[in-house]
Amino acid sequence: MKRIGILTSGGDCPGMNAVIRAATRYAIFFDMEIYGIYRGYEGLIDGEFEKLDRRSVADIMQRGGTALRTARSERFMTPEGLERAARNLETFKINDLIVIGGNGSLTGALVLSQKYGINVIGIPGTIDNDLAYTDSTIGFDTALNTVLDAITRIRDTSSAHERTTIIEVMGRHCGDIALYAGLTGGAEYVLVPEFESDINDICQKIMEGVNAGKLHSIIIRAEGYPVSSLDLVKQVEERTSREVKLVVLSYLQRGGSPTFKDRMLATECGVMAVELIRDGEKNKAIGEKDGEVRAFDLEEALAEQREFRYDIYNAVDVLSK
Repeated sequence: MKRIGILTSGGDCPGMNAVIRAATRYAIFFDMEIYGIYRGYEGLIDGEFEKLDRRSVADIMQRGGTALRTARSERFMTPEGLERAARNLETFKINDLIVIGGNGSLTGALVLSQKYGINVIGIPGTIDNDLAYTDSTIGFDTALNTVLDAITRIRDTSSAHERTTIIEVMGRHCGDIALYAGLTGGAEYVLVPEFESDINDICQKIMEGVNAGKLHSIIIRAEGYPVSSLDLVKQVEERTSREVKLVVLSYLQRGGSPTFKDRMLATECGVMAVELIRDGEKNKAIGEKDGEVRAFDLEEALAEQREFRYDIYNAVDVLSK
């Protein structure tokens, strides 16, 4: 009987549980055994394996986070850690591993496959939307909706007090949360790690808004932007003589029940992962392209480079004037 392992790695995101549920129940449907591996690659190294059944994944699809829990693993990046992880999979007679995570997690899975011949199926679970091969990652839509709700609430009090608010969102290397939330949340300015904006442009836009009768200004800053939020607050206050408040959304963006879009994408990815393993497909990354869930060569998928959406960035500027 074929045995599958499944783990979640790196930062958690809404929708991971929907993947686990779909993969588990489809594996059982195809007469396979599936083992949940707790705490990501840390659990893989420490042998934290548990055989899953249909009841193991009952009532988890609507929950945020991950029922298998997660962790970041420095040990997995060492030769000793990789070897121990591969040995544990061999001990449990697991030749196929489903990995749900972001760019770093899927890259680690590829290394495990290349060195020890483990077949890995990568599923893009990250709110950052930083994997180029897929149009959207699981968790991104939910995180965006959380940020939009926050922007709406912050705008109310910002208008009442006639102030500027800088909202810091997640995105160390990829500014998509800031970019898309800025466009759909009506922000005046978006600051992303892909490039540094001119502080004069930011302040000029704020003052032009004030002179035109605007009661508030919203600036969305991704956490990876090269100028810190506190420095931005200080610079904008000094240059505009406006009151500036900072709101850091932090882990609020990770939690919460996944949206329909994330549940659907996650479920389709979980189903496809098991189908690929059943059909003998090796080392695939699953993602969404043009509204369709597809399988891609894992190494080629991870080698794709993201293209920053300058059209969206420019639209934020035009629409906020």
